Amino acid sequence: MEERSLRIYDSEKTFFSKISNTISKLLIPTKIGINGMIISMKRNNILKAYENLNSLKEQDKKEVLTKKMDDTYALYLEVIDKYIMDSIYKKVKNETANEFEKEALSQYYMITHLKENNYTEYKYKKQIYLIGLDYQNVLNDKEKLIERYKKFYCHEAESLYKGLLKHYSIRLADNITDAEKQEIYNKIFKTLEEYISNILPIKFEIEKNDTYKEILEEFDNFDRFTVGKLDQNDVIEKNLILLGLSRKLFTHSLPLVVAEQCYVKLLKDARSLIVDTKVLRKQEKAYSLLINIIEEYNVKLLSTKIYWEKPAQREEYKKFWDKYKEVEKIKEKDYDEYIKQKEILFIKSDLEKVYSNENKYFKIINFYKNKLVELGVMRKLYNSYTSEGQYTKVEKGKKARKKVTKKAV
Repeated sequence: MEERSLRIYDSEKTFFSKISNTISKLLIPTKIGINGMIISMKRNNILKAYENLNSLKEQDKKEVLTKKMDDTYALYLEVIDKYIMDSIYKKVKNETANEFEKEALSQYYMITHLKENNYTEYKYKKQIYLIGLDYQNVLNDKEKLIERYKKFYCHEAESLYKGLLKHYSIRLADNITDAEKQEIYNKIFKTLEEYISNILPIKFEIEKNDTYKEILEEFDNFDRFTVGKLDQNDVIEKNLILLGLSRKLFTHSLPLVVAEQCYVKLLKDARSLIVDTKVLRKQEKAYSLLINIIEEYNVKLLSTKIYWEKPAQREEYKKFWDKYKEVEKIKEKDYDEYIKQKEILFIKSDLEKVYSNENKYFKIINFYKNKLVELGVMRKLYNSYTSEGQYTKVEKGKKARKKVTKKAV
């Protein structure tokens, strides 16, 4: 009846269309109830399959149980997908949906839009979306079911996020434009943020051991960026924390070579922020952030790098590392001097890198030089001079003679 009304009566003002719309609204709760029961049944099946696979002791049965779980998982996702089209879509269409349902449908269409251009990204994102949607439904259920589902949800979501990050890493290795690379960098940071915001807190809760103690402090630093409006400096700092966490959470999915490219992007962003900022206070804040990025990039990442494309770069870094170790020795004796010497070392190191493209980075080069002058490493020489001496007037056409002494100022 609803189908016929949609095909024949396209005006909301007709008597028949009003009747069909009323009937449609009455039928929706029934649809939700039926879909809800089917989802519940399929959810129980996937949880049982997951628990059986995890408690398996006989390895010869692993292949059979893995196949069973894969099949059960596919059916489970299928009924959630059907629920969106049968229930949420109709509720939004009939203007009876709440804000959560409207947002859910909007996200669904954004993900579906990826299917034509990038199927792999679509595949991972849709699965993350579907199990995340059902997780929100489960949170309103019994405590026992919530605890069971959390374990499955964390395991599956972590696997999907790792797959998505690996996909982005592979894409960066392709022959793509700079604009496309920037887009992928942003997707990497967004994916890391989603995982750390949505999945990591649940892992902290269900895995009550010392495994994640070392990253709790960094997580707390990230957590302060989840509230309020962020300026460009805050966004770069947040991404720096995300990248630091990724080195512990996604070592294989986000390889060192990709993490290095992400650090280089953050360095470029921080440099641009410094030279584009006119307010001195904000410029100093951006400069302080740049120093932190340089330290993390050199100390936390490059120090762990084994393979170098150019041996000369490796030798250059060895020299930097030796100087860094010498500066570290000052830390206990004179902390202020240690901070100063470390700052000088980092500026000089980055100055050498940007000199390779002097025309592009002339503004940051001037900024670095001024900083080195402030730190007492360089002297500023003005481009002018004065002269003293005796001048003798001669006839026109003859060379003037003068005795002068020049002083640089």
